[in-house]
Order: sequence, then structure tokens, then C-alpha cells
Amino acid sequence: MQVSVVADMKPLLGEGPVWDSDTERLYFIDSLGKRIFRCAADGRDMQTWSVPSEIGSMALKQSGGAILALRDGFHEMDFVTGETRHIVDPEPDRPANRLNDGKVDLKGRFICGSMDTGEAAPTGSLWRLDPDHTLTELDTGIICSNGPCWSPDWKTLYFSDSFSGSISAYDYEAETGQVSNKREFAAVDGSRGGAPDGATVDDEGYLWGATVFDGRIFRYSPDGKVDRTIEMPVVKITSVAFGGPNLDQLFVTSMAEPPLPKYPGDGPLRGSLFRIDGLGVRGLPEPKFAG
Repeated sequence: MQVSVVADMKPLLGEGPVWDSDTERLYFIDSLGKRIFRCAADGRDMQTWSVPSEIGSMALKQSGGAILALRDGFHEMDFVTGETRHIVDPEPDRPANRLNDGKVDLKGRFICGSMDTGEAAPTGSLWRLDPDHTLTELDTGIICSNGPCWSPDWKTLYFSDSFSGSISAYDYEAETGQVSNKREFAAVDGSRGGAPDGATVDDEGYLWGATVFDGRIFRYSPDGKVDRTIEMPVVKITSVAFGGPNLDQLFVTSMAEPPLPKYPGDGPLRGSLFRIDGLGVRGLPEPKFAG
């Protein structure tokens, strides 16, 4: 196994890596710096776009461009022109919230959660944005939404409220996008002050989770037990995604600056985009938004 630095862009809050298997390019974001990046697996051909407000996550669209989760709701983006178009704000009555982590399901729906920007109040929700832009609230009472991803058979949705100290699982109905039977999937080791953040699932059904402010990535078996632990060069890792031509490289984002002063600093590699090779497992292609 080898951990290397792919790019050192020093994003304030690097997040949300997404590998496009069609073009073999990695997208990732600077949530607080309001930027989107795109590069090859080795960091070449780096491109950057600015967005109008803080960005929690993005997903690629089947028709081209992207769906964005910004502070004031969901937007569409055209990578050719750089223009964005507002779709809908799911929480106009919650000005202290912003949208955060999200991913696309089997049917091309965007599942995305919100968060309290002060990271204190349980005012966030888990939302489903359908391709026709219909909104459905799936869960409530969340402080900081993170890590949505699915089992390979699409029957289980994994999700974290970072302040709960655990990763949750829901039964997921892929045909309708409905959730039920929420339960704890795995307790996250918080002995070093870390919390569950971005996550993904490999083709063996194991979940890979970044533990922010801890510097470790845990691989959890389908029954929630820790199968493998990877120590990263920085503690403020934020999310993970499989990519590369064979989907056997794990990309890891990190933040250069903590969002609140109570959080720890980091070393000179803070904010880097990392790549881990030689894991011996493969990821799964990310679906694209059908709207």
C-alpha cells in the first residue's frame, strides 16, 4: 500500500471526491472556498470553477454538467460556461443551515443532507431530490450530514450525523427511494477526537469511512466490524472515493483550515488530495443524476 499526494491546492475544506468513469477524471470541491476542481488520476490537467456560495457536495448529471448542493439549495452547473442555475431551496426557513454531503442512487436521484453551520443544533435533514426536481424529506434531527452511500445491492443506505459518533444504516427501497428501519451500523472510534465523515463502499460490500480530526480511514465489514485501518499523514481528512481506470485507487480529501476555531490544526500537507494505491480492492462506478 502506498499513500501519495496527488494535488496540493490548499482548499479551506476539501471534500466530496467523485470519479467520472466515462472521462477518467476526478472532481472534488473546496466547500468553504466555493470552488470545484477536476483533474486526472495523477493530478494532471487541473481545472477550477468558482460557485456562488459554500458547496457541500456535487454529483455529475447524465446529460452533462453537475448538480450542486450549495448554501441556498440545489443548483445545476454547466462546466462549459461555468454558469449555475438555482433549482430549489429545501430549507428556506432555516437560514443557519446549509446543504452538505450527497450522492446519487441507482435511479439517478440525489440524496443529500443539510447541517447547522454552527455545528451545534439538530436542525438538519436528509433530502431526496428526484430527477423531476421533486423534494422528499427522508429524516430530520441531524447536526451535520455526512457519508451517504449504498451497499452494492442497493438495499442499504449508509449515512452519518458526524456528531452522533456512529454510522447509521437504513433499509433502502431502490425503486421508490424510500428509507425505513434506521439502526446503528458501526460505532466510530472517537478516542482521538475524530468523527465519521465522507464514506464509500467497495465491490465486496465493505464501507470505507474517513474519520475527520482523527487521521484514520476505517474499512468496515458488512456487519459493521472494523476490517482494516489506514493512518493518513494529516488528521483533517474529510472524504474518500474510489477511482482510477480500474477503480482500484482510493482518493482522500482533506482540509487546510478547520471550519471552527475549536478544531485542531495540521501539518504542511493539510488540504492535500491524497491517493492510496495497492489496497487490493475495487470500488463501484458512481451513478449520475438523471434530471
